Amino acid sequence: MELPKNIQHQLAQFQQLQQQAQAISLQKQTVERQIHETQRALKELSKAEEGVEVYKSAGNILIKTKKNEIEEELSDKLETLKLREKTIQRQEERVMKKLQEMQVNLQEAMKSAGLKPGTGGAT
Repeated sequence: MELPKNIQHQLAQFQQLQQQAQAISLQKQTVERQIHETQRALKELSKAEEGVEVYKSAGNILIKTKKNEIEEELSDKLETLKLREKTIQRQEERVMKKLQEMQVNLQEAMKSAGLKPGTGGAT
């Protein structure tokens, strides 16, 4: 038995939203990893004495820089990453809420069409 067109359309939208949720989850993991790495770098810098030689990566080379300059740069980066993390978190919450709503709507549409949700077949 073939699914009605409206249910097929809803299923396609649901699958697209699931893919979007996966992409958001990957973005979140990436940002969380960058936050952790930046915090670790700042922690190590805080242990270093003033005047110690500090280098930063620029592509495939290392460039000598001042400790306070790189600390400021990393602090700014950390602040930006934390803002990005909050944005992604809100985006993830909206998508998950929408997925739950769509799932309920799909189940109701399938019941009203005489289909058993989860099987794709008639009851």
